[in-house]
Amino acid sequence: MSNIVQYIIVRSDLRSALSWPMGAVIAQCCHATAAVIHLNSDDSDTVAYLKDLDNMHKVVLEAKDEAALVKLSEKLKENEIKHKLWIEQPENIPTCIALKPYVKDTVHKYVKQFKLLKE
Repeated sequence: MSNIVQYIIVRSDLRSALSWPMGAVIAQCCHATAAVIHLNSDDSDTVAYLKDLDNMHKVVLEAKDEAALVKLSEKLKENEIKHKLWIEQPENIPTCIALKPYVKDTVHKYVKQFKLLKE
């Protein structure tokens, strides 16, 4: 497989400030990744990414809060980077972003300021 990667950026304050259990946070990431893969199922990078299921590369990063997540989504939109901002319902809370699979060099500059998600 080439250097195709899928980035997921999740709010770190869901666990700390909002007291969400880890399972609920993981579910948010799963929702966003499933949605963005579905929305971009015909995309050539997505097709290539899914051809080698045993070698998929995902990177899960953390945004400090809702404002940081929404700001990233706006920056991605401005630069036509396909992604899904997951908004949990019925609470209407933006929880995470999943980018469609991209060649790393195409999108790394948009997410490099975020750290890997910690416990």
